[in-house]
Amino acid sequence: MQRLFLTPSEIAESVINSGVKKANLRISQQINLSILAGVYIAFGAQAANMLSHAINNPGLAKLLAGLIFPAGLIMVVLAGAELFTGNCLMIMSLSERRITFTQLIKSWLIVYIGNFIGGLLIAYLIAKSGLLSEKLEIFTINIALVKINLSFMQAFIRGILCNWLVCLAVWMSAGADDFTGKILAVFFPVCLFVISGFEHSIANMYYIPAAIFANSAVTWPEMFNNLLPVTLGNITGGAFFVGGIYWYCYARKFY
Repeated sequence: MQRLFLTPSEIAESVINSGVKKANLRISQQINLSILAGVYIAFGAQAANMLSHAINNPGLAKLLAGLIFPAGLIMVVLAGAELFTGNCLMIMSLSERRITFTQLIKSWLIVYIGNFIGGLLIAYLIAKSGLLSEKLEIFTINIALVKINLSFMQAFIRGILCNWLVCLAVWMSAGADDFTGKILAVFFPVCLFVISGFEHSIANMYYIPAAIFANSAVTWPEMFNNLLPVTLGNITGGAFFVGGIYWYCYARKFY
């Protein structure tokens, strides 16, 4: 009987090999695929806003957002795109000495910038599309205000918790051999992070610019003040709590 999943040790090897391939993509590939990832995450964020803004019950609104937002990461995983937060798992390839530190940082930087371009593009197009009704516009601005008013430590910790779950979703999806399995593996961890109110740097590249383009009082410096701690938290959550621990447990060679 054919197995439809990989063991954790096999997932570790798959993730390591994937990291090597990511590090060796041409720059043009990295740029284009990372822009697409930013677009896909922004689509998920916008749809989540569109559905939940009309709900007066905050708990139900969070639940609905959690059910819709995972579509963004599902598209990244199944369609093929380069997402900075998921690529924090490349730390496993570095730990195995299959890529260099320079390759890792270069890839992360290119993909991060590409993700930002993708999120910014969709935020601008949505703002100019006329889809931001008065109520949705207020809802979008309020989301951004909550994010930019977090303290550095709050944003950092929420970033850790977010990418712990996102990288766990990517890790589990690597262990599934069919589309259905990959969708289910991605859906539940991402749903948890959205409902919990954790911070995803790439999603914030849509949420905060969308508020800025809506002519609110939110500013670009305030956005970057949020992105810095959230990004550092995302790296910590994904690279250490998922990539680092699983590398140690399932890939490190003990002699």
